[in-house]
This record gives sequence, C-alpha cells and structure tokens, in this order.
Amino acid sequence: MVQALAKTELVTFSEFAEWKPENQFYELHDGVIVEMPQPRGEHEDITSFLAEKIMLEYLRLSLPYRIAKTVLIKPEDSESAYSPDILVLNRPNLLNESLWERQSTVTQGASIPLVVEVVSTNWRVDYLTKVKDYEEIGISEYWIVDYLGLGGRRFIGNPKQPTILIHELIEGEYQVTSFQGDERILSPTFPELVLTANQVFQAGSL
Repeated sequence: MVQALAKTELVTFSEFAEWKPENQFYELHDGVIVEMPQPRGEHEDITSFLAEKIMLEYLRLSLPYRIAKTVLIKPEDSESAYSPDILVLNRPNLLNESLWERQSTVTQGASIPLVVEVVSTNWRVDYLTKVKDYEEIGISEYWIVDYLGLGGRRFIGNPKQPTILIHELIEGEYQVTSFQGDERILSPTFPELVLTANQVFQAGSL
C-alpha cells in the first residue's frame, strides 16, 4: 500500500529530487509525493530471488547491465518519478541521460532493458499508470509480478490467481503475455532464462 504525504501543493520533479531523503523510498505521482512503505517479507523474497536470477543471466551473457535499487524512472514531460522493485540499467546509455549524475534518474527506454514491479496493495498503479508511462518511455520489457493475485480479473482471470504478466514493446505498444502455475516465463530480453511462475511465487520456500 502507498500513502500520500500531507502536502498542500503539488511539487515538481526537481523539487522532489532535491527533497527526497536518503535511504527512504518515495515516488512522485503527477506532482504528489507518495511514500513507499517497508515491503512484507514475501515481497522481498520474490524481489531478491528475481534480481539474483536476472543478474546471473546478464553476467553469463557478458551484457553491460547492472541492477540499481535507488534509481528513479522519470517519464519525460511529466511530474512523476518511479522507484521500481527491479531496474536493469544499460550502462553505456547512461552517458545520454541528463539527470543521471546529479539525480540518479533515467528517462530513456534505451537505458532500461527490463523493469519489474512486484505488486502490493495498490495494484492499479502497476497495472494501469506504470504500464502507460513505461510504454511511453519506450521500456522494452516490463514485468508485473502479482504473487498474491490482487489485480483485476480482466488481467489475471476469474477466479483470481497469482500471475506474472510480461509486457513486450512491439512497434511502440505493449503486447502482454501472462504466466501462471508451472508455465515457463518467456522473457524477450533473456530468452534462455529457465524459470517458471511457481518458482518465483515460491521463492521464500526455496
């Protein structure tokens, strides 16, 4: 769940970046500062497990990638900034990011091969708001990991069940594939990754 801080006025991204405290997680949603609470244990298990699997894969392939925890994603021409659960950075393109050095922020799809959001209570932000913004930025691959089956039935079925949705950017639009149970996840960025949806959901018990 996210909780908006009590503020009487909307803030700009520059004001937010200047204000944001160290070692605390906040996002900016259309000018509103939103506090990201401490995730529950299962959420952290899944996030860490996925980060490890993804890191092993890009290291195996000798790709110039790195996973960064505190970097923000900012849609251009927007007073929003997101702190995703897993952000894979394409390091060579950071030279083209004007906000990188001073504000640890990326705005270009070329800098972001893959981003992952592990769903918490306010699922609509991940399913609706971030899908739109990540698509507009041009992020080539976006995972929604809904391990509690919280999303709308139009996304994860009826009855609801834990689901991973992978959004692949094709001709400027996201095409979505869902994975449940023992189905193997198919990642466009890491096609040789061998991982099922259930392995992700059961990360805390592995």
